[in-house]
Amino acid sequence: MPPQLTSPMPRLASYAPLKSLAALVVLVIALSVTTDKFATVDNGLNVLRQISVNLCLSIGMTLVILSGGIDLSVGSVLALAGAVAASCLKKGLVFAALGFEVHFNAIGAVAVGLLVGAALGAVNGQLITRLKLPPFVATLAMLSIARGLTMLHTGGYPLTGLGESFARIGAGSLLRIPNPAWITAGLVVLFHILTQHTRWGRHLYAVGGNERAALLSGVNVGRTKRITYILCGALAGLAGVLVAARLDSATPNAGVGYELDSIAAVVIGGATLSGGRGTVLGAVLGCLLIGVLNNGLVLLQVSPFWQQVIKGLVILIAVAIDQASKRQE
Repeated sequence: MPPQLTSPMPRLASYAPLKSLAALVVLVIALSVTTDKFATVDNGLNVLRQISVNLCLSIGMTLVILSGGIDLSVGSVLALAGAVAASCLKKGLVFAALGFEVHFNAIGAVAVGLLVGAALGAVNGQLITRLKLPPFVATLAMLSIARGLTMLHTGGYPLTGLGESFARIGAGSLLRIPNPAWITAGLVVLFHILTQHTRWGRHLYAVGGNERAALLSGVNVGRTKRITYILCGALAGLAGVLVAARLDSATPNAGVGYELDSIAAVVIGGATLSGGRGTVLGAVLGCLLIGVLNNGLVLLQVSPFWQQVIKGLVILIAVAIDQASKRQE
């Protein structure tokens, strides 16, 4: 019989990104001193609302990176899922040949967005595991395909007027906390448990840490990867719904560049792009760091062009620290 993975979790999976937490604390203190608009309740809630979409994407990206892959298509998947969900909510589905129509409420539209994202993620997974395409190539192709499908579906025009019940999903609040923050908090708990306390989580870390060793230990590597990309796609679909609900509009250019922010958050949170190392909680820290940084730069009235430069430098520093830590280990 092949050897079994009996350890509760690979040692590197318990890595705590203390450097990211320390950087976040320093950044919060610095912004609180430099601008009196930062340390307010309203601004804190605004930061939570802003990071919710990136956190939703980053959870999925964490899963993919843990498996040793990458997904460059999440921004385009977000746009297509949001557009399809919005059109189903506004117009329904018409089956002219069969002579009937299907209409959707807000919950149904959310389900459609999740299904679209999961379907595109499943295609990514099949391309990578069945056709053996490199994840970079497969998901880069999906980035272009999904963006083109979004343009075709919308005709290049935004879909607006999605209704009050749908808008509450992205713009409403409960106990003053934005609804997207509650949704992503639930996702963080769910995927933390899945990655740290389930057999599938052990397999995920094993595949990313050493794919051949995982295969020899009896892990179904292909199935583990396919599930990972399906989950990443579904989370991108949910992010698309949140964006459309918050803006009361599904735009064909939604999500442009979002894949870079999600990758940055995962890396800043302590994950390694080679796979097998990182946590969902680390991605939360990375999203908070990027969100607080973006918010602080806006409050300080820093030019948007300089904001891009500063964000790039932060990513470089995070990767450099990660590489230095790996060399020490």
